[in-house]
Amino acid sequence: MKFDDLVFNNNFYKSIYKGLIQQRKIANKAMMSAVVILSTGLLNAPALAQPSIQENAEQPPALIDPNIERREIDESDIDTEDFEIGIFGGFISIEDFESSSVVGASIAYHINENLFLEARYAQATAGQTSFELLSGGAPFLTEEERDYTYYNLSLGYNINGETFFTDNLVFNSDVYFTVGAGSTDFGGDERFTISVGAGYRLLLTDFWALKVDVRDHVFTSDIIGVEKDVHNLALTLSTTFFF
Repeated sequence: MKFDDLVFNNNFYKSIYKGLIQQRKIANKAMMSAVVILSTGLLNAPALAQPSIQENAEQPPALIDPNIERREIDESDIDTEDFEIGIFGGFISIEDFESSSVVGASIAYHINENLFLEARYAQATAGQTSFELLSGGAPFLTEEERDYTYYNLSLGYNINGETFFTDNLVFNSDVYFTVGAGSTDFGGDERFTISVGAGYRLLLTDFWALKVDVRDHVFTSDIIGVEKDVHNLALTLSTTFFF
C-alpha cells in the first residue's frame, strides 16, 4: 500500500469518529433539555391545579338542605302550680259485703315531677253478705253501721310519658303508683288501713286532667265472726285541677 493511501484512510476514519462524537453530544443535550422540561412541568402541576380545587371547595354540592320546616305540636303540660284537687267516683268491692258505688274527693301536692303526696276521703254503703241473702235471717249490721267511710294519706310516684291519639294530637300522661295509710270507719268501728294502688293520668290541658286508678284498702275485720285481713278493691275515675 502506498503512503498516500494510508494517509487518506486515516483522515477518513478520523472524520467518521468526529461525526459520531458530535452526534452523541447533540443527543445528550436533547435528553437534558427534555429532563429539565419534564421536571418543571411536574413541579408546577400542583400550583396549576390548586385554583380549581379551591373553586370546588368554595361551592360544595348541597346534599342535605338544612332549612327544615318545623311542625307545630300543641301538647299540654302540668301548670306551674303544685297543688291538684279533684273529685272521683266508681265502685268498691267490700269483702263479704258485695260491691257498692263510692264517691270522694282528693287533694295532692306535687313535690317534683315524679313524687307527690295525696290525701283522699270517700264514702260508700255496704251491701249484704251472702249469708244474709241466702238465709233471710237477722242482718249482721244496722243501716247506720253499713256506712263505709275511709280517708288516707298516700305517697305517689309518677312515670312521665306521652299519649298519641293522632300524629298531631299529643297529650302528656303519667302512670303512677301509690302506697299509704289511713283509717276506715265501718261496722261501728274505726280500723287502721293500708292502701296500695296504681293509676293513669291524662293531662288534657295545662291545668285539667283525667285519672283512672285502682286501689286496695286492707284492714283487719271480725264483723262476720272471724278476725281476718280483708281486701277492699276500689276502681275510680276522677277529674282533677291544678292550682
